Amino acid sequence: MNSLAKIPATIITGFLGAGKTTLIRHILSNAGGRRLALIINEFGDIGVDSEILKGCGDLACREDSIIELANGCICCTVADDFLPAIEQLLALDPPPEHIIIETSGLALPKPLVKAFDWPAIRSKLTVDGVIAIVDGAAVAEGRFADDPIKLARQRQADPSIEHDNPLEEVFEDQLLCADLIVVSKADLLAAGEFERIEADIFARAPRAKIVAAFEGRIDAAVLLGLGAAAEDDLAARPSHHDGEGEHDHDDFESIIVEVAAIDDSATLMRQLAAVAERCDVLRIKGFVEVRGKPMRLLVQGVGQRLQHSFDRPWRADEPRRGRLVIIGEKGLDAAAIAELLPARREALA
Repeated sequence: MNSLAKIPATIITGFLGAGKTTLIRHILSNAGGRRLALIINEFGDIGVDSEILKGCGDLACREDSIIELANGCICCTVADDFLPAIEQLLALDPPPEHIIIETSGLALPKPLVKAFDWPAIRSKLTVDGVIAIVDGAAVAEGRFADDPIKLARQRQADPSIEHDNPLEEVFEDQLLCADLIVVSKADLLAAGEFERIEADIFARAPRAKIVAAFEGRIDAAVLLGLGAAAEDDLAARPSHHDGEGEHDHDDFESIIVEVAAIDDSATLMRQLAAVAERCDVLRIKGFVEVRGKPMRLLVQGVGQRLQHSFDRPWRADEPRRGRLVIIGEKGLDAAAIAELLPARREALA
């Protein structure tokens, strides 16, 4: 690579459980020898996402090329966290050929794109593209597909109704900033639903390209190499939060559950299904030890849709420690979750 060329960076954003980590694992596993680096800004207090990505088993997953930012939403800690992380990656020998930045579900992408216009970064990096991951199954259920005409009628009928939905605004800001919008979990959509989702997204964000993904599988050549130079194109990426110093992070909270080794994955999945159903959980992610198995059990769930699979062998130098992050809206009932997970060691608020 020409040493004078800017290193491209791809920002991958999306709501909780949209499929960002799955998509990134697919990129890493199909890097084709390209040196990739990751910056991960996950929601929660433990490095579940970073551990999942380190388990991809590909040379692109060098541990010194994966940096986790767990001190807060990346768009609000750009100066304190993001710039030092970039400097750390640029100091690698050899340096990465492409940097992938996974934001939390709460992050607004535009402030992060603005950071690439800072003199310390601009001369070295460029935003190759902003990719927004949309949970196709969730949108099909109407979770983030409000009808603007219906909302207008509601406002006319009852002016006291609160129409401003912060989660909806974050969702739309991610779409409005995107160069490419990936509708994930397309295999869960019924006939005609992708076309309806595509039309709804286009009505909100007409400038972006929209593609479907099945289990996060999209050719890396489609995702990387967009050449958007997004830092030069900020005016074309409007935001609900333009002019605001911060945005509200109080819509979510998470708890961490440490789970003892289990004998039967089916029992654990039934317990987690009960947690998701009764406690209004948005997202479950983590890994668990299954007695007698050399592989680590990876658990991921969005709402009541749960998946589990063995992702990699436990390393000899790591404790076989099961940990789950459970994410919900404000008011998540940690005590009720603890009651439904008798295999837990402890739950931390």
